[in-house]
Amino acid sequence: MKKRMYFVIICIVLGLILRFVFPGHDFLAYGLWLLAALVLLFPILPGWGRWALAALLVIGCAVFAVLEIPIVKEAKTDANPKADYVIVLGAKVNGTMPSRSMLERLRAALDYLQTYPEAVAVVSGGQGDDEGVSEAAAMQTWLVNQGIDPARVLLEDRSETTRENLENSFEIIRQSGGDPASGVAIVTSEYHLWRAKLMAEALGAKPLGVAAKTGWIDLRLNYFIREAFAAAYMRVAGTLY
Repeated sequence: MKKRMYFVIICIVLGLILRFVFPGHDFLAYGLWLLAALVLLFPILPGWGRWALAALLVIGCAVFAVLEIPIVKEAKTDANPKADYVIVLGAKVNGTMPSRSMLERLRAALDYLQTYPEAVAVVSGGQGDDEGVSEAAAMQTWLVNQGIDPARVLLEDRSETTRENLENSFEIIRQSGGDPASGVAIVTSEYHLWRAKLMAEALGAKPLGVAAKTGWIDLRLNYFIREAFAAAYMRVAGTLY
C-alpha cells in the first residue's frame, strides 16, 4: 500500500513539474496523472469493475495506435520534395526571437532553399498577444540573415491556425503565378506533417512534406501523443483546423 501511494505521489508531482515548469510537456503530464489515477483506482474496484476498466484501456490503446500510425508514417521528408514554392509553417516567437521549434523548422527551410535555389518560400504565421513580432516576420528576418535573397521570402502574417496558414499562403502563391495543385512543399515539425498535408489536400493542393526534426526526444514524444488527439478531434468534428 505504501509503495503504491509513493508511486502515485511521484507521478502526480512529476506531472505538475512537466505541466507547469517545462513548457511543451503537457501530454506527458496528463499521461502521468492518468497512470496515478489507474494505480489508485484499480485495487479498490470490484472484479467486474477491473474487467471493465481493463477493456476500456485496451480499446483506448487500440484507437490511439490506429490514429498514431499515419502520423508516424508521414513524419519524414518526401523522396522528391522539389517544388516552385515552399510554405514554412510558423511556431512560437519569444519576443522577437524564434523559439526552438521555429528554429528547427527554419533550419529545414534553409536547407531546402539551398538545395532548390529556384524555390520561393512563403513564411506563414500571425502575431500572438505575447509575441513582439509576427511569426512570419521573425522567420523572414532569420532566413535573410542566413543569406537567402529577400525576394525569395514572401510574408503571410495574418493567420492564426494551420488551416489559415495554408489558405492564405495558397492565395499568395496564386497571386505570384503559382498553383498549389501542381505541387507545393510544406515545412513543419515531423509530428505535424500528416495533419498539415491532410489539410493541404482537402484545400486542393498537392503537398510535399519537408520534415523539421524535433531535437529533444521528450518534446518529440509529447507532440506525437498530442497529434493523435488532434487527429481524433478532426475525425469526430469532421473539420480542419
